[in-house]
Amino acid sequence: MDCGIFTSKTVLLFLSLVFWAAGAALAYVGAYVIRSYDTFDHFIQDKYTLIPAAIIIGVSVVMFIFGLVGCCATIRESKVGLSFFFLIIMLIFAAEVAALVFSFIYQNKISGNLERSMNDVFTKYDGQEAGSSAVDVLQKQFQCCGVRNYTSWTNTTWYTSHNNTVPLSCCKNSTSDTQCTGRLDQLNLLNTEGCELKLERFLQGVLGYAMLVILGFAIIKFFGMLSVCVITCKAGSRRSGYQPLYA
Repeated sequence: MDCGIFTSKTVLLFLSLVFWAAGAALAYVGAYVIRSYDTFDHFIQDKYTLIPAAIIIGVSVVMFIFGLVGCCATIRESKVGLSFFFLIIMLIFAAEVAALVFSFIYQNKISGNLERSMNDVFTKYDGQEAGSSAVDVLQKQFQCCGVRNYTSWTNTTWYTSHNNTVPLSCCKNSTSDTQCTGRLDQLNLLNTEGCELKLERFLQGVLGYAMLVILGFAIIKFFGMLSVCVITCKAGSRRSGYQPLYA
């Protein structure tokens, strides 16, 4: 068997199997991105940052379904099937490139949008509404206090209406340390770092993780398209078509 055809068919069979695994992996990544953003949705006004995650999940569904098409087309040596498989790979490759571009664009837009929305939510903090609960979760999870730092609270109505104190979620051990009252003369009991930078790093890390996964699968699709081209060209020069994989 021609070495090029054998290698190309092996790559396509492997790619078909990768489609199923990749579909599951991309679905997990897309869900992880959406879940991560949903946790802090009160601080994110620009919902278009979820476009990459939506594309990833859509691609994962297509990949899972059409992985079977590629496997059957390669084993049955169907030119029509391989052509259809090539079209599928090309469309998914284009979608992954689009998701990669969107991720890169919105990764750079996080900072400015985040500061405005966080200032708005922190200013409206009253300790009871859903936005207030999100602030408490944020400050506990990232061990931070305020937007830029703990002094950001001095510009809020909460601080002036609660005897010049910050919320107890700013305390280093807010669940059991009864000595922490939120007063600024107890800095040793408070988290003093701001939440904006920590949340920004977290969200950028999530997008960065998604971008690496997308890039890896896009490279696999590229070699898959090359393999289909090699098989098609070699088969076209033979009367009997290409040989079976296990011949």
